[in-house]
Amino acid sequence: KNPVIGDRSFGRVPQDVARHVAAFIRGMQGEHCIACAKHFPGHGDTGSDSHHTLPQLAHNGERLQNLELFPFRGLIADSVGSIIVGHLNVPFYESRNIPATLSSNIVTGLLKQQMGFQGLVITDAMNMRGVTRSNNAADANLQALLAGNDILLYAEDVVRSLQKIKDAIHRDSLITMDEIDGRVRKILHAKYRLGLHNRKAVDLARLNQDLKTPQALQLNQQLYEQAVTVVRNDQRLLPFVHLDTVRFASVAIGESVGNVFQQTLSKYAPFRHFTNDTRSEADWFREVLAELDSSKSRTVVVSLHEMSQRAYRGYGISEATKGFIQQLQVRGNRVILCVFGNPYSLKFFPDLPALVCGYEDNPITQSVVAQVLFGALPARGRLPVSVNGTFKAGEGVEYEAIGRLSYGLPESVGVSSEKLKEVDAVVKAAIEERAFPGAQVLVARKGKVIYQKNFGKPTYDYYYEPVRDQTLFDLASVTKVAATLQVVMALNEQHLLDLNQKTSFYLPELKGTNKENIVVRDLLMHQAGLVAFVPFWNRTRSQSGYGDGSGFDSTYYRRSDTLDYNQQVAPKLFTRTATKDSVWKWVIRSPLSQKRDKSGHPAFVYSDLGLIMLWHVVEAITQQPMEVFLAQNFYEPLGMGRTGFNPLRRGIPVSEIAPTENDMLFREAQLRGTVHDQNAAMQGGVSGHAGLFSSASELAILMQMNLQRGYYGGRQFLQPGTVPMFTKNYTTRSDRGLGWDRRPADGESVYISPLASPQAFGHSGFTGTMVWADPEKDLVIVFLSNRVFPDAANNLINSHRTRRRV
Repeated sequence: KNPVIGDRSFGRVPQDVARHVAAFIRGMQGEHCIACAKHFPGHGDTGSDSHHTLPQLAHNGERLQNLELFPFRGLIADSVGSIIVGHLNVPFYESRNIPATLSSNIVTGLLKQQMGFQGLVITDAMNMRGVTRSNNAADANLQALLAGNDILLYAEDVVRSLQKIKDAIHRDSLITMDEIDGRVRKILHAKYRLGLHNRKAVDLARLNQDLKTPQALQLNQQLYEQAVTVVRNDQRLLPFVHLDTVRFASVAIGESVGNVFQQTLSKYAPFRHFTNDTRSEADWFREVLAELDSSKSRTVVVSLHEMSQRAYRGYGISEATKGFIQQLQVRGNRVILCVFGNPYSLKFFPDLPALVCGYEDNPITQSVVAQVLFGALPARGRLPVSVNGTFKAGEGVEYEAIGRLSYGLPESVGVSSEKLKEVDAVVKAAIEERAFPGAQVLVARKGKVIYQKNFGKPTYDYYYEPVRDQTLFDLASVTKVAATLQVVMALNEQHLLDLNQKTSFYLPELKGTNKENIVVRDLLMHQAGLVAFVPFWNRTRSQSGYGDGSGFDSTYYRRSDTLDYNQQVAPKLFTRTATKDSVWKWVIRSPLSQKRDKSGHPAFVYSDLGLIMLWHVVEAITQQPMEVFLAQNFYEPLGMGRTGFNPLRRGIPVSEIAPTENDMLFREAQLRGTVHDQNAAMQGGVSGHAGLFSSASELAILMQMNLQRGYYGGRQFLQPGTVPMFTKNYTTRSDRGLGWDRRPADGESVYISPLASPQAFGHSGFTGTMVWADPEKDLVIVFLSNRVFPDAANNLINSHRTRRRV
């Protein structure tokens, strides 16, 4: 009920307050800044505001000693430099109805003599009604000086006050000049200890830079991470684990579109977000409830923003808001309420099963609370206050992080923010040189995303929107490891796929062909004797075509989507479902490579055909389309809701997909949302070697799961030994692992850094993409670009070694 203190105190538990204050004092004074504690002897348990009237602290001596004065004793022992005395009436120490600031019994008798404080004593502002209500300014200033204060803050009527003080010295002998000199000397000595006598004035031009150092920002981040409190978690809704079984929605009350809280939520799972515009609360709440009912979203994260700290304002929470939250519960939704403000406001929600308090409303707290909800950060906070007997000070539900990527500053994991600026320079220079129009770069270390930036635009045209976090890129051959290999690893550890088995064991159609004896392991290591690539699309063109000079064989293509021709290969070009079967027959009949190593074995030849074969193998084993298996077993449970094949078919707007080539050789169209790889396009956009679309943020999730030996978000997607087994090198014919690329022994690569450890693994893609994980450095790097726009012949990304330099 206190109308003024609120979050100006560390809480209600004296021991906690004392501990926090002591830490704050040491931090400030260790950096040559005098710390100041207030409001002596204690303003927390008052029912009025000293800005407007004189509050009374009507407690006995035992209570005052054990509660209000307890923190002050500790901070005096810690040598706090100054204390502000509040305009408070404390009858136990001062029988007269006057403020403590004017009481020698309190300032001198209690603070200086009994408690032994020798630092600077400062009044609260002398223009406040708590002191001016019953005193004129000059009299009040004199009484404050006589009470023992060293500094009179916000003193008014200075001329008359000085005359009053002079009269008190020379005429009335109420105070001596020696006492005045002693106070002045005390102030000057404090300044001298800080070196203010020879310090230069603060450089205002660098003020922001000087204050917001990486170390300061990191400390601030840590404080918020430790403070966020899961107040209640009755149904164990938190942290969210099973993302594939939940439909999420979020309602941000008092926030606008694009707020950090909802943006961060979307980094972890698909959300339907709601924010209010200019509509009335009542109308907006009705619309939200109706939409939630129709969308069947049943887990709703409600966040309260722009709150008031004042109890008499109901902490800024309207009756309509309370009614809306109650209606959400009544309709069967699982409601998680996140309060970005005063914890006392929790009293309005005693029955909610999940409550989280972020205490403040700023970009850092909004990000941290979202991360705590998903277990990317542990829940560590404790309530600093008791609320209506329902919630007790010191309470808080704790849980550990569950292995999801968190977001923070580079310095938190031992990386320099300044050093990472060099990445900006490399990528911006590449865009200026037209190596690619746009890119995403993400770096995560020790499970924390420390760098995530978008560069340029999807095209070189000025009118396009910039690349954003949600922009999807055609991954090209990164599909091999981000899709096919994930299924291969899962099936192998389930003993459904034997790496030493002949491929024809799983694909009987290979028997009697030149591929009958190819072993699965050799496909993964690109040493199965296959040729690198066959342009199967050439077989689908003819001289006659449609008669329009396009060269498209009408046996394979139509200009519009029909029942039989429903596989899109370009904006206005569709092929038959059966074309996929034709491509598979051509793969089976393709010639073998004649390259051999010194031992006469098939030499290393990087081949797309091997991954096409593996795609057919895994579909034969699982008896379902690979994209369905991936969505069910990896992408959706991991929170990678936008990752997948054929993004246009999945309802993703074309504006959110980076274009690739203006393909005049085959499809005679600008490609955007249909796969760039010709052979993948002819197979319906899904293949084992290409076809996957994703963003840097979602690919980082997959790579982090692999780096963490299959564990992510509280779930074990792959057994701990699987990824290490597949990332080892088993052959002298190349430096590769099983499916994964690795750093060459000589360090020479156009995209792999020579600084990568021997245990590092990843892959690159023809369209200008790369994923990389390094167990030794606990590092994940994702680089996505559309370097093939508008022409795949543009090879500047490789000649400039952009990915390697990043």
